[in-house]
Amino acid sequence: MLFASEGARVMVAERNAEAGEATAALVRQAGGEARFVHTDVSDEPSVAAAIAATVAAYGQLNILYNNAGGSSADDGTVTDIDIAAFWRPMQVDLFGTFLCCRHGIPELIRAGGGVIVNTTSTTALRGVPHVEAYSAAKGGVIALTQSMAIDYAGEGIRVNAIAAGGIRTERTAARIAASPHAAATQGAHLLGIGHPRDVANAALFLACEESRYITGIVLTVDGGWCAASPGVTARPKQNKGT
Repeated sequence: MLFASEGARVMVAERNAEAGEATAALVRQAGGEARFVHTDVSDEPSVAAAIAATVAAYGQLNILYNNAGGSSADDGTVTDIDIAAFWRPMQVDLFGTFLCCRHGIPELIRAGGGVIVNTTSTTALRGVPHVEAYSAAKGGVIALTQSMAIDYAGEGIRVNAIAAGGIRTERTAARIAASPHAAATQGAHLLGIGHPRDVANAALFLACEESRYITGIVLTVDGGWCAASPGVTARPKQNKGT
């Protein structure tokens, strides 16, 4: 919705048809332009069809925002995790990003250049217990981002990533409520748990002309979580006398 409010024509590529249609409808109700295409980012023909549908609808592709992914409650340590649970974030978070770039980059080149924004996580930057598969997948996204930034700079394509910290979505709110460990991490976010708009603002910056000299970076949007040492919490505001 933020991108559309800035004039972008948006193609919502989503596995959940009801949610995807609802998101596109919200954009249109706000006066923007958006369509929905049913997409499974872990399936190459589905990704290829989504990119083709975008170009058919709008004539070209200028911005590719890879934001599909997520962790799993079945994640864990390398000695305990089920092999199938290991591959889930690999297929969606890492392979999904790879496939969208594989099919999106040729269209960005045809458009004369463009921008890719990938979604990684602060778990790829600092050790977090019991999420080995998710951390590995998001670490792969960082490596892929930096390599593509080098390979496609000559084509006028900038590639950056956002490492999000704790963001209060419906899914993460449920996890915080259910998990003592997840709840404990809230205090380590010096500015508190973030809002989806905080990530959207960062993505918009990386996609627009104001960041034209930025490529190959990982922008942390984490309320200071990576900066804080383990066990550090934000100091309360002090009342100052007059």
